[in-house]
Amino acid sequence: MQICLKIHLLPAAKLSNNYGNFDKFFNNMKFKTPIPVSEISRMIEAEMLGNTQQMATGINEIHKVTPGDIAFVDVVKYFKKTINSAATIIILNEKTECPPGKTLLLVDEPFTAYNYLVRQFMPFEAMVNSVSHLADIHPDAIIEPGAIIGQHVSIGVGTIIQANAVICSHSIVGKNCIIQPGAVIGSDAFYFKKNKQIYHKWNSCGRVIIEDDVYIGANCTINRGVSGDTIIGAGSKIDCLVHIGHGVVIGKNCLIAAQTGISGKTTLEDNVVLYGQVGIAQNINIGAGAVISAKSGISKDLDGGKTYFGVPASEMSEKLRELAAVRQLPELLKKMK
Repeated sequence: MQICLKIHLLPAAKLSNNYGNFDKFFNNMKFKTPIPVSEISRMIEAEMLGNTQQMATGINEIHKVTPGDIAFVDVVKYFKKTINSAATIIILNEKTECPPGKTLLLVDEPFTAYNYLVRQFMPFEAMVNSVSHLADIHPDAIIEPGAIIGQHVSIGVGTIIQANAVICSHSIVGKNCIIQPGAVIGSDAFYFKKNKQIYHKWNSCGRVIIEDDVYIGANCTINRGVSGDTIIGAGSKIDCLVHIGHGVVIGKNCLIAAQTGISGKTTLEDNVVLYGQVGIAQNINIGAGAVISAKSGISKDLDGGKTYFGVPASEMSEKLRELAAVRQLPELLKKMK
């Protein structure tokens, strides 16, 4: 009885061992070929202001836009920030002054228009087979029975995808990785916009990129970015039941224990250690070599090379002194009386 399956498709993509390079080259959704802004305007029925000869090269969230990108804004107080960002084409809902070299696209519902464009250029593709014929799997990779491999997935040499793991579309897995049973790589971002008391799903067009020699434990879930990429650096090891949110960047040789949750857009630099049940808020940066003790809660940036503990977490020595002082409070109160 055959217990594993080797699939020979196209050669797997060559990945860098330097996680820092990924943020440079894979940081947003880029179109295969530039698209005239007049075509974008026609698709979303927008009024054009500014440069009508512009070419759109991609679509992105405001915090990751690059020249040529399309972004959107629907809150007046953020107009200036968005229009003056690196984005070249901005979808918005009120007329305002257009800076030289930019294009403004005026519509009633910018978020709806933005979401529509994302779905047009990266449409949902339903699976019809457990392993997509559009996947790019190295002949020496092992795909166990029951694993699901989506469209446009790349899997490198020596990687093992174990039973019932799911590698969703547009994910990239490097060489010599192990992804254990039940792990889900590339699920949609948990990202919603509230409008008229209803939460509307923000369509995800980012990816998950797993570099070489990464270990992913059973039943882990790793969300892809909204428009950027979620990145797991080379050599990092992740225990079972860990959740990694959209757009998280994890450096090289990090160690993450079970039941840890990392919120969206957080960055862990190289050699960070997270013990079990650590919770990290969104948009946090944790410096290289930091160690976070079990059950700690991280609500702000932490410097590297130090050990932290507690909720909210602070340096271990400081937190232990605080706890010692708290234990002495009853006796101190008695003396005061």
